[in-house]
Amino acid sequence: MHEQGKFRQEGVELTNAVKVRCGNLRPLHEQLADEIAVAVARVLKSAWYVLGPEVDAFERAFADYHNVGFAVGVANGTDAIELALRAGGVGPGDEVITVAHTAVATVCAIERAGAIPILVDIDPIDFTMDPDACCAAVNSRTKAIVPVHLYGHPANLGALSAIAERHGLLLIEDCAQAHGARYDGRLVGTFGQMSAFSFYPTKNLGAYGDGGAVITDDPQLAARLKRLRFYGQAERYQAVERGINSRLDEMQAAILSVKLKYLDAHNQARRAIADFYGTSLSGVELPRLRQSGDSSAAVSIRHVYHQYVIRHARRNELSTALRDAGVETQIHYPIPVHRQPAYADLGYSKGSLPVTERIADQILSLPICVGLTTSDLAIVANAIATFTEKEGCHNAA
Repeated sequence: MHEQGKFRQEGVELTNAVKVRCGNLRPLHEQLADEIAVAVARVLKSAWYVLGPEVDAFERAFADYHNVGFAVGVANGTDAIELALRAGGVGPGDEVITVAHTAVATVCAIERAGAIPILVDIDPIDFTMDPDACCAAVNSRTKAIVPVHLYGHPANLGALSAIAERHGLLLIEDCAQAHGARYDGRLVGTFGQMSAFSFYPTKNLGAYGDGGAVITDDPQLAARLKRLRFYGQAERYQAVERGINSRLDEMQAAILSVKLKYLDAHNQARRAIADFYGTSLSGVELPRLRQSGDSSAAVSIRHVYHQYVIRHARRNELSTALRDAGVETQIHYPIPVHRQPAYADLGYSKGSLPVTERIADQILSLPICVGLTTSDLAIVANAIATFTEKEGCHNAA
C-alpha cells in the first residue's frame, strides 16, 4: 500500500512516497482479522481482563510449543528478563554478562534486577555473543549469562551453555527476536534455566500491545516467577517477597493464542523473503549463518529473520538512496549500549568492543514482514542494485 506523508527514520524526515515499509503490520492483521475478532469478543463477553483463562490457555500453549513445563506471562520482554534474573537469585552486586549490540532493554532489565551488566563483544559472523569474550569476563561475582538471539539468529548456545555449566552460572536466553528459531534442532529458549520473550507488536509473535513471557522446566522457578509478577504474593493479599506488577492481560493472551498457531508458517514466510534477498542482492554483505565457512561447526541453525540485516561500508548513503527510492529502512542498532550517554558510567571507552562498534557503523535493516509481495522485494533489490552500480560500491563492508 502506497502512503504519502512524513516518516521519521533515525532522525531523518521521510517526505517522499513510501512504497515499501520496513515493518508493515497491516497485511498480517488482515489475514487473521476474523479470528482475532472472535478472540477479542470472547474476552469482552467474559468481563475477565487480568490473569484469567485466556492467560492460562496461552501459557499452556506456549509451554507446549517449546516442550517445556511452564510459561509465565508478564507485561513485556524487559520485565521477563528482570523477573527471570530475580527468580534465579540474581541481585545487587552480582554481575551479569551480556552484549552491547542489543536493544537497551536487555541492559535495562539487568540493572532493574539490581545487578551489574558486563558487556562483551560479539561474533563478526552472526553478531551474537562471542563465547571467548564471555569466558574471559567470568569472575567470582558473575552470576548469569544473558545471550541475545539477535535478529532471529541463535547465539552459540553450545559454547555458552558449556561456560555456564562449567562455572555454575544461570543461562537466561533473551529470545525477544527469535520466536521459533532453532539451534541444533532444538528451539531457542530451551537451553537456559529460564528464557525471556517479548511479544511487542513487531516481533515474530507479536501482541496488539505490550506483552512478554518467561519459560522454564523448573516448577520452583515457575512458582517464584508467578509470585514476582504479582507483588510477590503467594496468595491474594499475602506478599511473601517483594515483587512487581507485571501481568500479561487477557486480551493480549487471547490474541497471542490465535497468532501462535501460525508462528511457524509466518517464520517460513520471513525465510522466503530472506531467500529472495539472498539470491537477488549484490554489492552488499548479506547475513550469514554461523556454520557458513566454518567446517568445524557441527550444529544446524534455523534463522527466523526478525530482521534482515545487511552491511555496507557506506551504510548512510545506501540508506538515503533507498529512502529516495521509496524504501523504508532502519538500523538495529546505530549506537551500542556502551556508547549511549545514559550508560557512560559503565566505564567502557570507545574501542573497547571493536567488533560491536564496527558493525554498528555498517548495518542496515531491510524490509521484512509477513505480507511483502514480490513487487515490493523487487523495488528493494532494484534500488540497491542502482546504488551499488552507480557508486561502484561492490566492496560492501
